[in-house]
Amino acid sequence: MVAMEKQIHTDVLVVGGGIAGIQSALDMADQGFKVIIVERQSSIGGQMIALSKVFPTLDCASCITTPKMSAAAHHPNIQLMVNTEVNQIETIGAGQQVTVTRKATYVDPEKCIGCRLCEYACEIEYPDPFELGLGAIRAIAIPFTNAIPQKAVLNPDYCTTCGLCARACPTDAIDYAQEPQTFTIHADTVIVASGFALNSLNVKPQYNAAQSKNVISPLTMERLLAPHAPYGRVLRPSDGKIPTSIAFVQCAGSRDETIGVPYCSRVCCMYAIKQAMLLSGALPMADITIYYMDIRAFGKGYEQFYQNAKAMGINFVRGKVARIESAPNDDMLLHVELTEEAVDPCRQQRHDLVVLAQGMLPQWNVSEHSSLQRESDGFVASPDVINPSATNLPGIFSAGTASGPKDIVDTITESGAAAMAARRYLHQQKGDKNPDLSTDKAAVHLVQRDAGEIRDGQTVQAGL
Repeated sequence: MVAMEKQIHTDVLVVGGGIAGIQSALDMADQGFKVIIVERQSSIGGQMIALSKVFPTLDCASCITTPKMSAAAHHPNIQLMVNTEVNQIETIGAGQQVTVTRKATYVDPEKCIGCRLCEYACEIEYPDPFELGLGAIRAIAIPFTNAIPQKAVLNPDYCTTCGLCARACPTDAIDYAQEPQTFTIHADTVIVASGFALNSLNVKPQYNAAQSKNVISPLTMERLLAPHAPYGRVLRPSDGKIPTSIAFVQCAGSRDETIGVPYCSRVCCMYAIKQAMLLSGALPMADITIYYMDIRAFGKGYEQFYQNAKAMGINFVRGKVARIESAPNDDMLLHVELTEEAVDPCRQQRHDLVVLAQGMLPQWNVSEHSSLQRESDGFVASPDVINPSATNLPGIFSAGTASGPKDIVDTITESGAAAMAARRYLHQQKGDKNPDLSTDKAAVHLVQRDAGEIRDGQTVQAGL
């Protein structure tokens, strides 16, 4: 049963609380607009908060993302709606009517003070989704250490309703009878920053990911490399062994029409190089090999980053991995065709850990929830080449990877552009046909980006 519907009005509604949504929200809120961020997870931060470092600067991802998360949470013009799904976006007159449902967390967010006493009292654990199953989390817990907001969430799939958490809570915030709530938000404009997902590790069954724990995703490797990693060091998942031979298989989920992802996901080459460099520092004696079709280092400083990796001794092998088989001792046997070898190009290479470069997919199917048009690849269509954040619907704009694969640099830049376009639209709806953008933070952001000077208190010349 869903609780009674509530009506809310705001200037801007941002769909998605990742780095793109946060940046757009901050740019709009700093200009005096009221903003609501709707995020389906229990915390804002998106994919970036789970990364170890960013390329090509190797800055700490959390050090960039957490201050922005905190700024959004404490901004007087921003309201966070986490654990909330967007059901429908409808154009009503010059504005948008957005229906959302906030899922039951069985904890009253107004009463919860983030003390974690409920978490300490709970005796049930299950695989931690933030750690991609590498660690464990209690059935009631704050999602992760630097989650924002710092509110506990109860997972009903694992809770036994023993009452230990309710007895431990000093503010009586636990509500086992809590129900979902539906809200109708009337927004003057909407920014879709719904982010990306990775395709399944099993999208190519010949890579044996379903049978072996030692064929992992790039996001799993990010967690193994992170300073706040579950193990504190890099260990392979099957047996806890320190890997001595690691392979990266590029284009394992992209540039392949047979799996429905014919396009390049843009960031895979660079994050594989970044992870290889970090592994080289964490495991100095390990042999690290990147199997690639071609290296796409297209951004500022990216080619030099690639050359630095080669100078560090990382082995780059141009070839196609046909299949991966299990070998003794939980190792993996790669069957590789070396495309630069004219004689005997087919080889077998043994590694004890394999990372597959999965393809970027749209996180949210906008056509199921709105009249927004999608491209053939499923991402939000951008019909205006001059204004890439514009969509087919006036008053709705896209930002970040909602409109296609891109790195963090382009994501933040496009988020500023979306905020600038949204501001222009709002002024035009109020009758100001030529709004003064000279003080527009988003416009200044774009100018600084073109000059290579984006800082905003943090270094953001970096990617996944």
